[in-house]
Amino acid sequence: MDLVHFACRIKKPTVVTYHSDIIRQKYLLKIYRPFMRRFLGAMDRIVATSPNYFATSDELARYKDKVSVIPIGIDEDSYPACLDEKVQAWRKQFGPTFFAFVGVLRYYKGLHILLEAAKNLDCQIVIVGAGPIEQSLKTKAAQSGVTNVHFLGFLPDEEKVALLHACYGVVFPSHLRSEAFGISLLEGAMFGKPLISSEIGTGTTFINIANETGLVVPPSDPIALRRAMQWLCENPKRASEMGAQALKRYREHFTAEKMVNAYAQMYRELMDGPG
Repeated sequence: MDLVHFACRIKKPTVVTYHSDIIRQKYLLKIYRPFMRRFLGAMDRIVATSPNYFATSDELARYKDKVSVIPIGIDEDSYPACLDEKVQAWRKQFGPTFFAFVGVLRYYKGLHILLEAAKNLDCQIVIVGAGPIEQSLKTKAAQSGVTNVHFLGFLPDEEKVALLHACYGVVFPSHLRSEAFGISLLEGAMFGKPLISSEIGTGTTFINIANETGLVVPPSDPIALRRAMQWLCENPKRASEMGAQALKRYREHFTAEKMVNAYAQMYRELMDGPG
């Protein structure tokens, strides 16, 4: 798309949403970086999805005068209605205090850390999703003798929504900056659940405010992650308060309506600007 942009010689105001730095492809980045910087330099506005990511991205710092922060928003009304019998079925299967992870099973999700944290933990953990490291995670769990982690694979939206309603809290152990935002963490907030995430300098800690909407732990620290889950289980009143604050924060900052309005306002400003 960079090539298409220059080939078409665009003469209109142009916006790009910058979701993530290039993290893993370090050698290819050396080749691509000059072209990427030319492309970003040609933009009229660059959108970052959280102030945290903007503050910690060396690339975005080069263009700070034209960066706008517009958080990703989701629409609660677009999710299927939740049936109480489905919620109760999940709670019957996993108990009243299980934690849920939802997402594609990728290298940066920190699920190997979650498996370590699950050892000697007095609650169940449910992993929803499929992905390239699914089998290796299942093998690791079996070899480690971890019996309180359950892999459910892909679930249809109706079941996923019921499970998020049923769970005690949402755990999101992503440990690398490749996790730029965390939509399923945001879904947990929308359903009023206390959140657990790692501090990686990205949007995850813009969604989850430490000791307000949940707990934030150091990345790649299974002991801290285990203690966070155990603490929430042992402090149900505080966990409930954090869940309520997570829902409040979702409504204040992360609705689809707020995102759309912010983009529309930015477009209007560019259209009405000089030239």
